[in-house]
Amino acid sequence: MGADVLDIDELNAAGTALAAPAPAGRLGHISPWGARLVLAVLAALIVASALVPVGKAGTRSPWEGPVEGPATSLQGHAAGVAEAEPYNADIALYEAVIARIAKGEYYYDFIVSEQRRHRYPVNPGLAVRLPTLAYLDAMLGDGGQIAAAIALMLGIVAVWWRKLAGEAPRLRRIGAALVFVGASLALNRPYFALHELWAGGLIALSFGLHRIGEDGRGGRWIAAFLAAALALAIREHSLPFVLLMAATALWQRNWREAGAWSALIVLFAAGLAWHLSLVARDVLPGDPHSAPWLVFRGLSGWLGNIVQSSNLRWLPHWLAGPAVVLMTFGWLGWNSRAGLFGFLLSAGYAAAFMMAGRWDNFYWGAMIAPTLFAGIVFAPSALRDLAGAAKGVQSPA
Repeated sequence: MGADVLDIDELNAAGTALAAPAPAGRLGHISPWGARLVLAVLAALIVASALVPVGKAGTRSPWEGPVEGPATSLQGHAAGVAEAEPYNADIALYEAVIARIAKGEYYYDFIVSEQRRHRYPVNPGLAVRLPTLAYLDAMLGDGGQIAAAIALMLGIVAVWWRKLAGEAPRLRRIGAALVFVGASLALNRPYFALHELWAGGLIALSFGLHRIGEDGRGGRWIAAFLAAALALAIREHSLPFVLLMAATALWQRNWREAGAWSALIVLFAAGLAWHLSLVARDVLPGDPHSAPWLVFRGLSGWLGNIVQSSNLRWLPHWLAGPAVVLMTFGWLGWNSRAGLFGFLLSAGYAAAFMMAGRWDNFYWGAMIAPTLFAGIVFAPSALRDLAGAAKGVQSPA
């Protein structure tokens, strides 16, 4: 009899726990007026994102194929420097560089003249890419690049499947599927020569591998550090991610990790200075300067970069733009330190793209696009908490 009563009490307790509302996220504890303000700003962004252009007038996304006629081979571009769309010309240059390295030439012996031959600016020196990816591509060859791209995509999905292990099974499955959609960008074989394609994938891998500790306990960061270091060696646009990692480690008082990220930043600064000095040797007084990168395209800069450099390009504009907004906002619905990190990372790149980058620099969006997709899975939780807070209904802590 006593055992039966105990069983009933346990079942009642379990039922009460299941019926209890989920703990509030960070947005569930703000004031009603604050929640209403956030909802108003979010609504305005969603409406604006469905209306503003995400591509330069008169052009279409390069991921949709050639505007007219058959596609021109990359080899033809590399050999003849024919007139081409900017994205094809970029790839033609990088393919030519890879081919020369594969023949045994030293990068800094020819890069300035090669870039000048392809009618690309070499002034300032940042217009000349770091040599890391060119050497890796030359070493791997076509087959190795394909294998590396598949391995990177599968690695990203696997580490995010583990990172989402603490979430509800359905949310975990949807999150992993969305990560796959974002990471599959890396399988675009014609774009393997683009630095952002690989650096962005490595950032997604690093974020998925990373576990934020506190006071030096409970964190895992060494594998994430190595992936981020390779991303930074490939493209300097990875620096915001590394800076945020360093700041997070400092904030959580993980001194050893903070020291490692800080050392990486210093080492990168030294390497970049060395790179610029080698490029400067061959720059001539008459070499034209690059067109300005600081062009303040606003919302179109952010949305255009993400949409055109991700699988969102297949969606209608009125869906793709709002999806980017919800992907960024959604991170706030993940009630974890990783959720806050994801929001700060996504919002930071958003702010950068609003201020810097021309229309033909759209592929910069590939730096964050593979990571961004996971954020939207938490958007319903964020909206639920905000709506509750706006009504003055505070969820339980």
